[in-house]
Amino acid sequence: MESMIKDINLAVSGKQKIAWVKEYMPLLNILNEKYSKEQIFKGINMVVTIHLEAKTAYLAQVLKNAGANVVVTGSNPLSTQDDVAAALVESGISVFATHACTGEEYDTYLRKALEIEPDLIIDDGGDLVNMLHGERKDLIGKLIGGSEETTTGVHRLKALSKAGHLAFPMIAVNDAYCKYLFDNRYGTGQSSWDGIMRTTNLSVAGKTVVVAGYGWCGKGVAMRAKGMGANVIVTEIDPIKGIEAVFDGFRVMPMAEAAKYGDIFVTVTGCKDVITKEHMQVMKDGAVLSNAGHFDVEVNKHHLEELSVIPPYEVRKNITTYTMADGRKLNLLGEGRLVNLACGDGHPIEVMDLSFAMQFLAMKYLLEHKGRMENKLYVLPEELNTEVAALKLEAMGAGIDKLTPEQQAYLEQE
Repeated sequence: MESMIKDINLAVSGKQKIAWVKEYMPLLNILNEKYSKEQIFKGINMVVTIHLEAKTAYLAQVLKNAGANVVVTGSNPLSTQDDVAAALVESGISVFATHACTGEEYDTYLRKALEIEPDLIIDDGGDLVNMLHGERKDLIGKLIGGSEETTTGVHRLKALSKAGHLAFPMIAVNDAYCKYLFDNRYGTGQSSWDGIMRTTNLSVAGKTVVVAGYGWCGKGVAMRAKGMGANVIVTEIDPIKGIEAVFDGFRVMPMAEAAKYGDIFVTVTGCKDVITKEHMQVMKDGAVLSNAGHFDVEVNKHHLEELSVIPPYEVRKNITTYTMADGRKLNLLGEGRLVNLACGDGHPIEVMDLSFAMQFLAMKYLLEHKGRMENKLYVLPEELNTEVAALKLEAMGAGIDKLTPEQQAYLEQE
């Protein structure tokens, strides 16, 4: 199958990146060794639509080594790394993705990937599932099912499922305990700040950081900011999460109030218009705006453009400056897209090892239960979480206690 990438000559550096992540992904290495022999996905067509960087590339290679015919696309225009895409093509995997592609090109890549007529899909954000429910409904009859990587994608799937429109089984890998507890909290927590600091070269210590949303991602972002010496304000719509943030040592207030104090803003809600004109008009000069949610809708870019009295300009790579009528400047990172990927390399390798092991097992589970699953949203069985966690602990050189028969009997007493 053909590919559409930037430049095949970039493959050398892409191979180096993939070789590096393989050293720190023991779970995928275990799955690779076991299932490359068993060839459990032989004859299976698979589309993988996840942020196309080195960790994703290694997952794609492990799936291919297990027998799958894999096609890869990116799930965000700014997160694709062109050298990694080239390396994947050289390894025999078809890729449709380029960095900074237009919206039209992005849709074209999804369409081209679906020409493989997939049996299984891995989605990130729900764009692939959306296309399958729209212009490519003809492919649904062949589809066994798929899995979803992100909170935003799961929200879209829940809406489809609730309306009775979900046309094939989907597994919410994002909702697996070993995914959201580690990926969303530790992964987003570290990688968002990696992207912000790499891009701005500014200190976090001593600044006021406003974190919008206190779900697992928001908890991670706030925790890391606090650890680096920031004064953290949390904004929320859920009173329970608001209380939790207060008990965790953070100030909690509406965004209309927090906007006056923030030096750095990080949105992690999955909702739109979290930061709007109302907030921008009272922000400090030099405020930095960033988003760690899947879509670029949390910071309203149209409002920034309306308020800017001169054309926005790139003051530094991945920083767009907007000048207000009173001379204040507001700085948007990565065009308001996922700051950890638009401005960085995404989650730490060891964290994605857990998440991608869950994705692999989700594909295996769907195949093993072909024809026995309803067209609804599932979560991976608890025993798979336990299996992955035990393997990861072992790989990290850590150990835990086991219950004696007497202890187990005691706990099982009524």
